[in-house]
Amino acid sequence: MWPDRRILDLLGLELPILQAPMAGPVDSEMVIAVSEAGGLGGLPCALMTPEKARAELGIIRQRTARPININFFCHKQPEDDPAREAAWKRRLEPFYFELGIDPSAPAPRSARAPFDAEFCDIVEEFRPEVVSFHFGLPDAALLDRVKATGAKVLSSATTADEAVWLEERGCDAIIAQGAEAGGHRGIFLTDDVANQPGTFALVPQVVDAVKVPVIAAGGIADARGVVAAFVLGASAVQIGTAYLFCPEAKVAAPHKEVLRTAKDDHTALTNVFTGRPARGIVNRIMREVGPMSDLAPAFPLAGGALAPLRAKSEPLGSGDFMSLWSGQAARLGREMPAAELTRALADEAQLLLARFAR
Repeated sequence: MWPDRRILDLLGLELPILQAPMAGPVDSEMVIAVSEAGGLGGLPCALMTPEKARAELGIIRQRTARPININFFCHKQPEDDPAREAAWKRRLEPFYFELGIDPSAPAPRSARAPFDAEFCDIVEEFRPEVVSFHFGLPDAALLDRVKATGAKVLSSATTADEAVWLEERGCDAIIAQGAEAGGHRGIFLTDDVANQPGTFALVPQVVDAVKVPVIAAGGIADARGVVAAFVLGASAVQIGTAYLFCPEAKVAAPHKEVLRTAKDDHTALTNVFTGRPARGIVNRIMREVGPMSDLAPAFPLAGGALAPLRAKSEPLGSGDFMSLWSGQAARLGREMPAAELTRALADEAQLLLARFAR
């Protein structure tokens, strides 16, 4: 028995394990595997067109009737800033020349789409059991449409103040994202990441600040982390980096290679890949330009100028210019299928909980 069943009952799950909806590595294959195992698979839509999201959801609904989560970003699209984008590209020129790329060629546009009416139409069409958001929440009219479908709404908080803000606006549960978490910080009430709390400090303070159940995220990759989250007052955990080791994860070869050797001190927060702070394994571009650069254009525009560098270097086996997203607990990752990992995390956590209960 789990010490807190609120997330299980709220979302209709067997296991309190949520797979983080990681844009890029996760598609329908992983979502289906995790949900069929009794956890909550999460489909990331930030890098998808509405057509792609609809196709992926069609596959998911054909292959599982279990609860699923679909995830969206809630950022505001930035205004164009040609001067800043030009300065950013000038900073990257030495790498262009090194790789034999013409820096005067137009850079591709970095595409990360925020939740909008068209995506909301897809929510209404497929009626997922859970809809989650990153970087706050959409405007009230869109959120009302989502809730009218019967979906439970989750969003990420990186401070107790953000958690309270989310609860006041109708979130059914809060994902407390500690500083250890890989990928983009869910921060939205401030731009300052320097004082962001870690999971062990954040989770109990969020639990005390809100009445809705709390999901712990950040640095959790094995049963010990799951049990620790429950001790801190969480009702479930959201796990990301550990799922990158699964065969269902669409991880580029250089990324997979560094994940296998990553240590606890191999990651840093960086804005050079997208313009917004995210945790990844330190590579050449982070060392030589960042990890945090004042020149990086606003999210998500920074990624456009890096795209030609990645396109040229990745086929050569290099991860120098690609985002190597990872949390601080990658060393705890195990290479096994996603369904097997989901069940193993739950079974091993139950054994630990039983031992502590004696």
